[in-house]
Amino acid sequence: MVSNITSKIKYIGVDDLDIDLFESQYDVPNGMSYNSYLILDEKVAIMDTCDQRKAEEWKKNLAEGLEGRTPDYLVVHHMEPDHAALAAEVLEMFPEITIVSSHKALQMMPQFFENICLEGRTLEVGEGSTLSLGEHTLTFCTAPMVHWPEVIVSYDDVDKVLFSADAFGKFGALSADEDWACEARRYYFNICGKYGPQVTRLLDKAAALDIKTICPLHGPILSENLDYYLGLYKTWGAYEVETKGVLVAYASIHGGTKAAAEYVADILRQKGAGKVAVTDLSRDDMAEAVEDAFRMGHMVLAAASYDGNVFPPMHDFLHHLQMKGYQNRRVAIVENGSWAPTAGKIMRQMLEGMKEIDIVEPIVTIVSRMKEADKPKLEALADSLIAK
Repeated sequence: MVSNITSKIKYIGVDDLDIDLFESQYDVPNGMSYNSYLILDEKVAIMDTCDQRKAEEWKKNLAEGLEGRTPDYLVVHHMEPDHAALAAEVLEMFPEITIVSSHKALQMMPQFFENICLEGRTLEVGEGSTLSLGEHTLTFCTAPMVHWPEVIVSYDDVDKVLFSADAFGKFGALSADEDWACEARRYYFNICGKYGPQVTRLLDKAAALDIKTICPLHGPILSENLDYYLGLYKTWGAYEVETKGVLVAYASIHGGTKAAAEYVADILRQKGAGKVAVTDLSRDDMAEAVEDAFRMGHMVLAAASYDGNVFPPMHDFLHHLQMKGYQNRRVAIVENGSWAPTAGKIMRQMLEGMKEIDIVEPIVTIVSRMKEADKPKLEALADSLIAK
């Protein structure tokens, strides 16, 4: 799909509707977009390529967008293969082209393309570097760990366009008719969640620019209500609470833990705790569970004991939260065990390894099945959780 963004900037990216798992782990029922752009000025710049999966479609879009012109530059904002997989092929297609990228990206490039020859064909850029294309000038900003260390973003001073790399991206093809925030949030916390401070530094740089349009490497081009998108990223990058509410996440073997978790969820709803989301960690999308954990300020963990430890779906969930930098939240724990409950101890240990997690006391223990005598303890736990 080729379309005009401005009089000099074109979209030449592609939708991937065949992919099942992005990065071989994230469910993408509505596909994925690999965004790429062209700037047609006195000089012509290709702004990133795409995933190898869609190479032929992208090349057709490139040829259509070029309108017979020869590109002078290939700007590589991010070396990840879903954006830079065709860099070596572009060098072969256009022998006079110059690759523009960061020092670290140029170091990484031979790791992806074994026989690539870069000598005399690169332009290294860093913080504050500029590239004149004629009427348009690109100014580069470094954005390390958003979400790889080599990332740069660029700003066009004429059309006020920010080429934002993976920032402001989302799951889903451009052809998908869906709300931006839901899939952008799931994308952000699972892809960039660990790097909140780095995202915040990039937002501080962006605040100094007069941005009219954001062109990310995934998801739709953003040109209206930019304060909304920037505001959400500010909240996410600072690990602040976006939505008042509670995530109730459970890992149940035979249904006993599930019943206790759903009872707590009902209590929380009755007490006006805000949005109450319930997720079955054995069956529901793990990436969405991670998203909800970061979105809300409170969480209930309910899990069965298993082999002297905790039921693996809960361990997996907490491991994901550890990896993504989960922090600054209040968490209540419910454990279940038929002879030697151990789940609570393991969940506590994993939470204590995270930053600024307030664990509600005491942990509630269920023995095999929730009984009438357990309900007051669960009600008290819900009260204590939302007391703050």
